[in-house]
Amino acid sequence: MPLPYRWLTAMMARCGGSSLLIDCGEGTQIALKEIGWSPKPIDVICFTHYHADHISGLPGLLLTMGNAERTEALTLVGPRGLERVVSALRTIAPELPFPLRFVELTENRQQLKLGPYVVDAYRVNHNVVCYGYSVSVPRAGRFDLERAKAQDVPMKAWSRLQKGETVELDGRVYTPDMVLGPARRGLKVTYCTDTRPVPVIAEYAEGADLFICEGMYGEEGKEAKAREHKHMTMYEAAGLAKKAQPKELWLTHYSPSLTRPDEYMDKVKAVFPAAKAARDGWTMELTFDEE
Repeated sequence: MPLPYRWLTAMMARCGGSSLLIDCGEGTQIALKEIGWSPKPIDVICFTHYHADHISGLPGLLLTMGNAERTEALTLVGPRGLERVVSALRTIAPELPFPLRFVELTENRQQLKLGPYVVDAYRVNHNVVCYGYSVSVPRAGRFDLERAKAQDVPMKAWSRLQKGETVELDGRVYTPDMVLGPARRGLKVTYCTDTRPVPVIAEYAEGADLFICEGMYGEEGKEAKAREHKHMTMYEAAGLAKKAQPKELWLTHYSPSLTRPDEYMDKVKAVFPAAKAARDGWTMELTFDEE
């Protein structure tokens, strides 16, 4: 539940003028306004599951986006039943100046290409159907001048090929792999919440620049409650990070009883040193490695 000093859990990625939001509980748009981010550029909203603390803020956000004169389509991604759930919520937000596009997840693992993002959805273990997400920005290989010349690729096609386009000129087809070297390391943020610690989470978080993970409980004696309600302790989240070795772990989705998460971080860091107890409004700018 939201507290006077803490909003519900959500994450937004911004890249190339396009924003992607994961979850939208009560007050999410206020949390965005507090750090000065606009909801208008949001092109994708991914939902982990349909408990109220992860989706009940959607009608208000949609109305705000409509009042900002948005006309571009908005893509919504979530488990099966997404269109039915959103249609019910839209009883209080019936008129929007932009269309909604629904992508319902039906497989245990599913990959989507949405704007500048590659989104990997993976099924986790909660008491309703729930998914985690890895959001990646891939990076193509360097332009290889010698390869381009050796294969007689016309100079006027170089720019488009560098952007990943296939080009046809004078009856010949040119593909990006003819002028690009091997793909370079991109960027990756992995996000998961409302789940028991299952191996698939560590698999998708492997080598991530940032791993944002539920740390519902930090107090001693909460392990049985975490198992019963299909949640995770801070130490279980750190165990996943130890396997995945992301550059950094941010814990989130704290229980209302967990009012001072920092108090437990010494024990958490004993498991995974690069762990932090995240707070509202935290941001991180990720950039491609210099090569």
